[in-house]
Amino acid sequence: MSTVDDIFAQVPRRTASKLSRNGPGELGNIAKSRAADEEDRLFAQKSKALVEQKQREFKISHGLIVLFFLWIAYTQAVGIYLFTRGFLLTRLILESKSECGFSPLTASEYQGSLGEGCWHPKTFDKAVIVIIDALRYDFTVPQVDSDGVPSKEHYHNNFKTPYEIAVKNPQNAILLPFIADPPTTTLVRLKGLTTGTLPTFIDAGSNFAGTAIEEDNLIDQLNRTGRKIAFMGDDTWPALFPGYFSIEHPYESLNVWDLHTVDEGVLTHMFPLLHPDNSSSWDVMIGHFLGVDHAGHLYGPDHPAMAAKQKQMDVFVQDLINAVDDDTLVVIMGDHGMDPKGDHGGESQLELEAALWMYSKKGIFGRLPGFEMPPKDAEERSVNQIDLVPTLALLLGLPIPYNNLGGAIPEAFIGRESDQWGNLAHVARLISSQTERYQKSYAVARKEDLEIETRTTKIWRDAEEKFDAGSSRDTPEGWQTIYKSFISHQKENLKVCKDLWLRFDLLSMLLGIIVLVGSVILVLVYARAITGDLRDLTGWLAGRSIAGAAAGGLAGYLVHYASISELSQLNLALSGSSLGGILTFFVGTFTFWPRVRHIFPTSIFSVLALLYTILQGVMFAANSFTIWEDRILTFFLATFGALSFCVSLRQEDPAMRTLGASQSVIFMLLTRLSSLSRLCREEQMPYCESTYYASATSSVSSPLSLLLLYLVAIAFPPIVKSYYTGTKSYEGPAHVYIGFALRIGLMFNAIYWTLDSADNGEWVDIPTVALKRAKHTIAQVVLALAFIAGNILFAWVQPCLNITVEETAPSATGGGDSNTQPRTSPHQPAAAATSAQAPPTHSMTLLGYANLHGSRSFLLPLTWYIGLALLQKPLGGASMAALLWQILALLEIIDSNSLSDSPIGPVILAMLGSSHYFSTGHQATLSSIQWETVFIPTDTIRQPWSALLVAGNQFGPQILATVAVPTIALWKQPAKQAGLLGRVVRVCATYVAYHATIAACTVLWAAHLRRHLMLYRVFSPRFMVGAAVLLFVDALTVAVGVMSVRWNFLAVGEVFGLT
Repeated sequence: MSTVDDIFAQVPRRTASKLSRNGPGELGNIAKSRAADEEDRLFAQKSKALVEQKQREFKISHGLIVLFFLWIAYTQAVGIYLFTRGFLLTRLILESKSECGFSPLTASEYQGSLGEGCWHPKTFDKAVIVIIDALRYDFTVPQVDSDGVPSKEHYHNNFKTPYEIAVKNPQNAILLPFIADPPTTTLVRLKGLTTGTLPTFIDAGSNFAGTAIEEDNLIDQLNRTGRKIAFMGDDTWPALFPGYFSIEHPYESLNVWDLHTVDEGVLTHMFPLLHPDNSSSWDVMIGHFLGVDHAGHLYGPDHPAMAAKQKQMDVFVQDLINAVDDDTLVVIMGDHGMDPKGDHGGESQLELEAALWMYSKKGIFGRLPGFEMPPKDAEERSVNQIDLVPTLALLLGLPIPYNNLGGAIPEAFIGRESDQWGNLAHVARLISSQTERYQKSYAVARKEDLEIETRTTKIWRDAEEKFDAGSSRDTPEGWQTIYKSFISHQKENLKVCKDLWLRFDLLSMLLGIIVLVGSVILVLVYARAITGDLRDLTGWLAGRSIAGAAAGGLAGYLVHYASISELSQLNLALSGSSLGGILTFFVGTFTFWPRVRHIFPTSIFSVLALLYTILQGVMFAANSFTIWEDRILTFFLATFGALSFCVSLRQEDPAMRTLGASQSVIFMLLTRLSSLSRLCREEQMPYCESTYYASATSSVSSPLSLLLLYLVAIAFPPIVKSYYTGTKSYEGPAHVYIGFALRIGLMFNAIYWTLDSADNGEWVDIPTVALKRAKHTIAQVVLALAFIAGNILFAWVQPCLNITVEETAPSATGGGDSNTQPRTSPHQPAAAATSAQAPPTHSMTLLGYANLHGSRSFLLPLTWYIGLALLQKPLGGASMAALLWQILALLEIIDSNSLSDSPIGPVILAMLGSSHYFSTGHQATLSSIQWETVFIPTDTIRQPWSALLVAGNQFGPQILATVAVPTIALWKQPAKQAGLLGRVVRVCATYVAYHATIAACTVLWAAHLRRHLMLYRVFSPRFMVGAAVLLFVDALTVAVGVMSVRWNFLAVGEVFGLT
């Protein structure tokens, strides 16, 4: 494309009219011509030097702005880090281990041995322990509809064998609800099932980074007592227990996103080992199936694939009980359940209710009074998952792991006639003594005073007195009383530990809150209180703030060196540097105090921006408002659309009135339509109906959502084009980005999800391998187009600009109608003029000049939208298109109502990102994370790309909104407007301030409500989402938002120069 200088080079220059060599005064004319050429050369040099100087000044200013935003991001990250360190505590891990020869009872009545059992006579020599991942309890018991007809859901009445045996042969088997402690992620649950300890909330993050378990556990006790362990299945086990298994056949659990590979591997290796000829090669066998869990993640529980996996497991159990001998204990269990759409990780009832089935051919199991039949649900009767640890340890003759907090499963010790209350009381006393020993050791590690009698110690002493009283042991009723006393101690001990691990480091939390709130006030002052062009102050403020941060960090280090504070050296240095930088910033504002004004709103839209921010921050104080955040955001956005419609109708300019009103209507309609896409959280039931998937019990997209993707691919590019043609900006790179890349990328997205649905639903008779290869190829092309090619092209392309030149050739007589000949290329030669004609005239038109910055800036969100839409499920991709359309409508509303300086633009843009977070199938819960996004472009996990893919799915709407932030300040702004860069900086800072305010409010309320019943169910996840979004916004504002402005300004500056 030609630049303006190229155009002017085609017209006669003021000194380039030269005479013929044969004319009079040839030497004089030559001298004049050379002088003119020299003058032009000097002028060109000065112009070039001026341009280079302007570019240097711009790059320096831009670099200082980037530095300032990096410092803001650092300060806010430190605030979040400090609060998190105090809020999400991990428990203290004791390194002590139980030993076979040292019972926790000072005077044990049983002197055990490795052969007979360490602390209690063993019942079994061997055990087969099978984990069926995500085996929910209701999968194992008969389910009927309200009219008594067997349930027709695909996930019911398929896994029948455990229930039937527990009913027909109660001495041989028990079936119980098996309650997991949240978070319900596999790795966390395996730790609980082997150590008998409780997890902390932060442990959920370790689900994909398993490290060896160092505290005492069942696997270690088996090893220490010389037992040989065979393992097959989920490769999480070897990661947690490296070197413990004499036979192991691990299979990749996260990388193999299918239903059969792991399960078939377990079946292939387990049954040969069960043959009598191989009985000496193992003592305990562990198998971990994943098919049921994967079926839930891929399709949801109500799918034929789930029924098929459950029936396969039912056949497996029948074959297993036929293969084991009388001295082998069989344990079948789920590590957690699954929610209605097949996911887990949170603490809803369906996620917590797993199933436990224990079987023995020689029949050792009894029943507690009133519980002869397997419970219908967990409300009737249940056991904790940690109760399995001491139960297995004593049945196999092992010491109970030192850190265990679980109790005995009474059916395993009460005897087949359900009358051995004495044995059950002895077991309860043994377990209770171990937990009491652990509690004292933990108190010593925490440097507490052991002389103070705690409630658990008093209960323990009372239970021991009852045990020592001989009369209490003369009758079954007396043994029952003793048993209940020790069970009360164990339960109270468990409650104490839960409360103990809910303690917080209040000093770290307070420092984090102060830093985060300070950063919010700082950004608000910077964005809204400082008048004039921010460009000339940012560098000075950045230098002062960073110097203050360095001084504060040094002060924090010295405080630690002087042992004044108990905080770690790192935390003191970080808090000192952040507070020092914030303090010097505010001190520095006094230097230019005349330019500082109040930040209170002065217009109706400014009031609305402040009101929305305050209301949204305050609503996180109530769990009900937090739960219904999606509906509240929809109401806020619709209210803004209605207000902008009313204000637009008052515009005097008919064009602006029509534009503002029409775009307001579009904004409101899209807000309503996008709200129809929702994924309900458990707390919203029964007042919410999920529409994101094909059904509430499915993780498969509906065919209608696939049709929407094709509709978007066809209709959306012309919609975007219409916003460009209004300012004649559909020129140059706009043709490539909108007419080609956007259209092709969206069509590829639709094809990808069609192939995915065909693969899941088995629509076509094409090998799965071929379908996956085709899917992955398409996904890789789309992601490369969006995030690699799109960004590279954006850094180099010229503005969306074209120049038309019209040449007017008068008639030979110089009168009459002129013949106008338009030319679109400035290099096309003009028609030869005859001696009778007047010189031709030229007129040039710059197409796209009215939106020079904005049209180019918006190309970047367009390319990012292509990739981010692919990472969403089909309905989520359509919601992302609605988001981009709403952003375009918002840009026109801002322009038509002259709101480019108002905070309402960035605030509404941020709220749009938050609203579409919910319409793309997300909630502030762990179970709503769509982990399967990892496998969109590949079938393996590859870090850090896999983490980035999940982040792109989880926070796609907020990412897209952040990339579009600079366009708020650039849309339809004059190319040579003074202070335009400062306006962009102000908009970006306002956007960051909004997200920082939301994050600070979630932090404040999480701290204030740290003893609330819904802390880990509502407030903690929302705090984590707010903190994560703020960190992403900070990073993207610097890496993409502010950097894209650099490319934009330099590209425009090459044509029109920099201001």
